[in-house]
Amino acid sequence: MKVTDAEIVISAVSQKQYPGDRLPEIALAGRSNVGKSSFINQLIQRKNLARTSSKPGKTQTLNFYKINGMFYFVDVPGYGYAKVSKKEREKWGVMMEEYFETRDVLKACVLITDSRHEPTEDDVLMYDYLKYYEVPVIVIATKLDKIPKDKRAKHVKQTYQILEVESEDIVIPFSAETGEGKDDAWSAIRQYI
Repeated sequence: MKVTDAEIVISAVSQKQYPGDRLPEIALAGRSNVGKSSFINQLIQRKNLARTSSKPGKTQTLNFYKINGMFYFVDVPGYGYAKVSKKEREKWGVMMEEYFETRDVLKACVLITDSRHEPTEDDVLMYDYLKYYEVPVIVIATKLDKIPKDKRAKHVKQTYQILEVESEDIVIPFSAETGEGKDDAWSAIRQYI
């Protein structure tokens, strides 16, 4: 997909702040610092629409990015980061539950994992949570450029196995550095918008 227009519309903390234009939404979830912002920026070919940070736990709101006036990417706070207070984590939890449980224009979730490592317990919990709420999941196994070519298939297979990816979902190997997997990611996303 060629992106000609991309803008951040609102950083929301509750339902009453969500955009009201009823456009389809694709949520983006993943561990803190897994590369959600880099994924967005690579997909839309912008250097820094989504702010990347070396400090995990930077996204503390639901960030709604309107793409081509057609749909939203919704970047949700990263999980699994220890330096955020328990109270803050609980606040994020409530905010994310409200979004995932009530948002009827949510069409799918892109779950970003680090392909260099086995999915974490938090990744498994997030995948299971999304499946419980019947949200289709596109797993993006990122940082592909950091894995030797002859070991990539093994890493993708372990992502499928550990998450127990259901047949209607997909795992896409991806690199924000090289753009590898970008067309496959757009093909998967396009089905839901």
